[in-house]
Amino acid sequence: MSSNSVTEKEGSKDNYYVQTVNMDSPAPPTPQMQPYQRTFGNPAPLGMLAYGTVFLCSSILTLASKQVGGQANLVLVFATFYGGISQTLVGMWEMFLGNTFSATVFTTYGGFNLSYGALYLPQIGLASVYSGQDFYNAIGIYLAIWDLITFVFFLGAIRTTAPIVATLGFTVCSLTCLSINSFTGNVHFATAGGALGIIASFGAYYGALSLFWTQQTTFSFIRLPPLITAPSSNV
Repeated sequence: MSSNSVTEKEGSKDNYYVQTVNMDSPAPPTPQMQPYQRTFGNPAPLGMLAYGTVFLCSSILTLASKQVGGQANLVLVFATFYGGISQTLVGMWEMFLGNTFSATVFTTYGGFNLSYGALYLPQIGLASVYSGQDFYNAIGIYLAIWDLITFVFFLGAIRTTAPIVATLGFTVCSLTCLSINSFTGNVHFATAGGALGIIASFGAYYGALSLFWTQQTTFSFIRLPPLITAPSSNV
C-alpha cells in the first residue's frame, strides 16, 4: 500500500471524528425576554356614575324645592366629594390613555361639580355677596354658561353611543330650564328641569353599566349593550 493511500485514510479518519466549524456562519441569536404587557382599566364607568349620581340628587331636590338654590346642602356632598374629585381623576386617567374627548368632558364636569359646591360654601362667602333675586340671577348666568359647554360636548359626542348622546342632550334641556327658572322664578321650568335631569342621570347610569357589567363580573342576561350610534370612519 502506498504512503499516499495511508495518508488519505488517516485524513478521512480524522475528518470523521473531528467536527469542523465554519467560522463564517453567523452566531445563533440570543434568546430575548418577552415584553411585559401592561393592562389598564377603563375609568369611564366611574366618571359616568359620578355624573349621574350628582345630577340625580340635584334633580330630585329641585323637584322637591322648586328652586335651584334651595336645599343645596345634600348636593354639596355628592358634587364635591364624589362628582368633583372622581370626575377630575377620571379625566386625568383618560388623558393618560389617549382619550382626549373623554378626558376633556370628565375633567370639565369635575370642575363644574367642585365650582357648584363652592357656590354654597360659607367659607367662600359667595352666596352672602348677593341678596334676594340677585343670587338667583347669578345662578342663572352660571347655569347658562354650563349649558353652552354641554351643548358643545353634545355635538362632539353624536358618533359615540346612544346613552352618552341622550345624557348630554337631556342635560342641555335640563340646564336650559333651570337657568330660565333662576331668572324668572317660574316653578314649571324648575319641574321640567328636574324631570329632564333625572332622565339624563339614568342615561349616564346606562352608559356606565354597559361598560361596567362585563362577562367577567356578571351573567349575560344582565349585561347591557353599549348602543353605538355610528361606526368609526373618516366621515
